[in-house]
Amino acid sequence: MKRWIAGLIMTFSLLPATALAHCQVPCGIYDDYARVMLMLEDAATIEKASAQMKALAGKTDPQSVNQMVRWVNNKESHAQNVIATISDYFLTQRVKPSQKDYAERLAKHHAVILAAMKAKQQADGKTAAALTAAVAELKVYYPEHKH
Repeated sequence: MKRWIAGLIMTFSLLPATALAHCQVPCGIYDDYARVMLMLEDAATIEKASAQMKALAGKTDPQSVNQMVRWVNNKESHAQNVIATISDYFLTQRVKPSQKDYAERLAKHHAVILAAMKAKQQADGKTAAALTAAVAELKVYYPEHKH
């Protein structure tokens, strides 16, 4: 029995971790500003991926096709990171109905999710820049804290 449990633990330890958002328990360890900065980094990656995809468009050699697939996957992954951060972290823990500006905050966070969804669907710099702008609008709610 112990061998079976050890094997099970070993199997699960080899699986990739997919949870990027902070836990949903009241631990009090939050760095909202850092999450906004990570989303801006994701958006910058999406902008670069879109530019690289444009440069590779029409090329059919194996290396170009390989790079195109990698940029598409990267763009998708980073857009999903943004969506997960907003929904799993900010909307569940930081945007609260008790806040005076709840409707405004909710709309701005929702705008980020929509922009990230569009960034997944499209591959142009304009869409990626719109995501960057939407994320940047959240900085007012989550200023950097000096520890």
